[in-house]
Amino acid sequence: MMGRRIVERELTEPVSLCLADGRLDRRSVGWSRTPLHDTSGIDGRTVWGRNKRWEYWAVTTPTHIVSLTVSSLDYAAVHGIMVHDIRSGATVERGAVSPLAGSATLPPRLGASSARARTRSLSIDIDELPGGTRLRGTAPGVAFDITAERPDGHEVLAVVVPWSHKRFQYTVKDVARPATGWLDIDGTRVELPSGESWAVLDHGRGRWPYRMRWNWGAASGVVDGRTIGLQLGGRWTDGTGSTENGVLVDGVLHKISEELDWAYDERDWLAPWRIHGSSVDVTFVPFWDHTSSTELGVFGSRGHQCFGHYSGWADTAEGRIRIDGLLGWAEDVRNRW
Repeated sequence: MMGRRIVERELTEPVSLCLADGRLDRRSVGWSRTPLHDTSGIDGRTVWGRNKRWEYWAVTTPTHIVSLTVSSLDYAAVHGIMVHDIRSGATVERGAVSPLAGSATLPPRLGASSARARTRSLSIDIDELPGGTRLRGTAPGVAFDITAERPDGHEVLAVVVPWSHKRFQYTVKDVARPATGWLDIDGTRVELPSGESWAVLDHGRGRWPYRMRWNWGAASGVVDGRTIGLQLGGRWTDGTGSTENGVLVDGVLHKISEELDWAYDERDWLAPWRIHGSSVDVTFVPFWDHTSSTELGVFGSRGHQCFGHYSGWADTAEGRIRIDGLLGWAEDVRNRW
């Protein structure tokens, strides 16, 4: 099956995600190039138990992968730090789950204030700066201080995905942010190489069904002298009238309004993946499968986040662009939350 084209509405004015009673404001459904949505209604006051709020950042360099998560699920806060050495295969992973959400501080809308995680085992700070976002984290055996720069005119892909008037998600995927800074692994300091390090944000606010499965792929880098950011999603948006597909070229978003086909072997996660439709066709070749599995009563998660390189092509308003060797990831995640 080839991808399915759909019609999506581009939003250009600020809008609230929720009505006063907590239901979805249908005027918010669509996508935008800048964060326009007021998500302060996802706060656990009007509706409690199904709110999902998170900030996830991943940073890729030629030698390391770094990720951090600050999240609140109402009944629990789930945080994490991960650093992977591509050369040696060594991975440092630290996580914390705390009851309710007291260990998480999350802004009512993207960029409105800082995000923080504070537990006995880890600390994370996400602070907005002029021209960028500062990412800091510490846990046993690992620390980092990274700035995800925001070039002038840099656009994002912000999308509202509506399952129903009670279940909906606002996501901002911000790819190809130039990254600078350092990380420390067991006392060894590593400087991020300028021009070869990239940060990607997944900002989420919404109310989800209890069970959900999704695909997400992202990659950043330079091809033919142009900065390319790839953002692809699937499964969780199917049938909603929204997609989270797009390609960023030198900071300009080109929306892909199409449900794409994802083809991969669940018996061999490191075999090549193919993600394709009529406007994009890429092959993803993984080199590492970052597996995760959590079972904590009402909360459960199983995932394969594979890291590797993308090659292929995508159509934009400027014509077809080549994608060659972009470092990123593709994932299959199944949540019970």
